[in-house]
Amino acid sequence: MSTLVLSGRDVKELLDMPAAIGAVEQAFKDLQQGKAQMPPKAYLVVPDGDFRAMPCAVAGAAGLKWVNVHPRNPSHGLPTIMAVLIYNNPQTGYPLAIMDATEITAFRTGATSAIASKYLAKKNSTTLGIVGAGYQAHTHLIAHTSVFDLKSIIIFDLREAAAQKLVDSFPNFPVKKGGLEEVAACDIICTLTPSHTPYFPAALVQPGSHINAIGADAAGKQELEGKIIKKAKVVVDDITQASKAGEINVSISQGEFSANDIHATLGEVICSQKKGRTSADDITVFDSTGVAIEDISVAKLVYERANRDGGFRRLDLVEK
Repeated sequence: MSTLVLSGRDVKELLDMPAAIGAVEQAFKDLQQGKAQMPPKAYLVVPDGDFRAMPCAVAGAAGLKWVNVHPRNPSHGLPTIMAVLIYNNPQTGYPLAIMDATEITAFRTGATSAIASKYLAKKNSTTLGIVGAGYQAHTHLIAHTSVFDLKSIIIFDLREAAAQKLVDSFPNFPVKKGGLEEVAACDIICTLTPSHTPYFPAALVQPGSHINAIGADAAGKQELEGKIIKKAKVVVDDITQASKAGEINVSISQGEFSANDIHATLGEVICSQKKGRTSADDITVFDSTGVAIEDISVAKLVYERANRDGGFRRLDLVEK
């Protein structure tokens, strides 16, 4: 027995968004039905960024993702977010694969947002607004076009060149640059920035909007004005993580919101244990912190395809 070693290029070759969406949605169902295990992620903060350890066991697989967030990395020619994943046989613990998980992180985050939009946005949604033109914007765009028939996609970024580069990357899609007001007028809005200062004002939010708040994934981060959280139906990926490090963390620390005010978890909505949107005028917010079931379910997909296709590197990592 040997261990598969998969580079970022290998993983990208083995992934596609519709399959990732299917794997992640099933993982949320399994977790809600008690068929998966997932302790909270552990944070290690260093002067220039942080690391997160994310363990999980799903049906037939177990693993750990070790991911970093270092905001200054682009100045060093490195991605802000990088990740490595160890994928194990749950029966024996044998390391079946070691894989770059940077692409998995981007894919599963976009996939989860599209799943949230599927259950929380208006069914006839045709417009998507994206704030932040980094790589997460690519996968969020691809994921949402896999689920919705979008007629218009608006990109806003303070860095005009980054917004234009994203638009140019999708010449066959109805994508254009726009202001924050144009983004706010969209049916579905994805905020993808590492902001510690809320920049999305409540006054811009339209009745019926659905917002995927993605950027806040550590204590102190916040993208949305607190008034939005107060008047919205808030759905989270994980109550503990969202309360400590998600979009709602600042509102909770300031006493303006509490975990009891959370409408539902995404798993509860997917499994029809709680309703998501009940009115065309509901404002819904999905607070995404990123959870390990997303990573391990997509890693399982990658591992199974690598085994099926063959030709990838193997290493006798554990010597008998």
